[in-house]
Amino acid sequence: MSEEEIIMENIEEELRQALEARDEETVNNIIDDVHPIDIAIMMEDFSDEEIRIFHQLVDDEKIATILEQADEELQVRLIVSLDNESIIKLFNYMQKDDIVDILGDMPWDRRKAIVNLMKIGDRKTIQDLLGYAEDTAGGIMTTEYISLYCGFSAMDALQKIKEIAPKTEVIETIFVINIKKELIGVVTLRDILTADNDATLESIMEEHFVSVEPEMDQEEVSLLVSKYDLSVVPVINKRKALLGIITVDDIIDVIQEEHTEDMLHMGGVSGEESMDSTLWESIRMRLPWLFVNLVTAFLACFVINVFESTIAQVVALAAVMPIVTGMGGNAGTQTLSIMIRSIALGEVSLKECWKPLVKEALLGIINGAAVGAVTGVIVYFLYGNMFLGVIIFAAMICNMLIAGVCGFVIPLVLKALHADPALASSIFLTTATDVFGFFIFLMLAQVFLPLLI
Repeated sequence: MSEEEIIMENIEEELRQALEARDEETVNNIIDDVHPIDIAIMMEDFSDEEIRIFHQLVDDEKIATILEQADEELQVRLIVSLDNESIIKLFNYMQKDDIVDILGDMPWDRRKAIVNLMKIGDRKTIQDLLGYAEDTAGGIMTTEYISLYCGFSAMDALQKIKEIAPKTEVIETIFVINIKKELIGVVTLRDILTADNDATLESIMEEHFVSVEPEMDQEEVSLLVSKYDLSVVPVINKRKALLGIITVDDIIDVIQEEHTEDMLHMGGVSGEESMDSTLWESIRMRLPWLFVNLVTAFLACFVINVFESTIAQVVALAAVMPIVTGMGGNAGTQTLSIMIRSIALGEVSLKECWKPLVKEALLGIINGAAVGAVTGVIVYFLYGNMFLGVIIFAAMICNMLIAGVCGFVIPLVLKALHADPALASSIFLTTATDVFGFFIFLMLAQVFLPLLI
């Protein structure tokens, strides 16, 4: 355990003791000295009673700050224990996008009752945000931003920023709109501070900016942020009206979420599953993919059954043929991992893939030859048959060539068909390397059977 972990463990124990003693001063002093995300992590292991006492001893503004940093489970545990009026008080200190995330995890009737208690302006904003799918630009945007009329002078703009800044999330970037409420440019706070007092925002703004529509997938938004090195992205509708903004901290959450989801999907596990999932939830999310894999296993079994007589005459084939399929699967997984990452980053597409595809094919041949040569020599010394070594050498080259090509093409085709490459690719790849690996090896063995007996 690191020194930092020991310190946090001690702080957590001190916080628990203060809660048990209902020592309001100590509890608040700890919260003031520790980052909100660390407090949120500590609270994940709190009992419902400890959370209730925590809410009694800590003011709403501090709780709201911690709530914004907490994971979904803790947010729900903390919120559901409160009455609707107390929830509204907490929401007064929170960003609209964080409020929407919390409301989205609540039962529909409770969510409706809370929204109806909000001020009319806040209610409309929240209802609009709830109307977007959670994995879209509209679902992750916030409405806490500063937009100013293009005719404002730098001096007027600074005065307005001072008035609005306490209520907004981002003040470094100012969005410039015209008389029609259309977004026509962006200007940084630095530009305003360094401009002449009489200079209009229109004269110092940047007219060329990146924006997205609310329906755009959050993963595509993250690619734009990465490509153009953005700290904030405006979300506009078809009439170019500014609906909200997406900040870089939200994009970081998206990248982490998408990466985790892809890794789980590659293993045939749902992105919704976690260590805290119930037994039934885990069975429901894992078992269907295991049955799909079972079907592919039977395909490989069928191929082996076709060459049953060949295997019966040369028993050594049964011992060494898993090497061919196993190495093919490993090689294909290497290519597949690189491809899924490249697709996620927008670095490759089905239309422009010939050069990298040829490279993967050559890589499969070279790697297959290298691994096959070593395997062939070892097999020769084990079984004393040079031809068995030659056969496994040739089969290794062929199967690793197929593995490289399939690992490259399968995710691209699935992406073109609007399927999740991470979710289904591994199943098709395993099928290809197992079926073709067994078939090629056993076919070569049958052709050269007289030399093996």
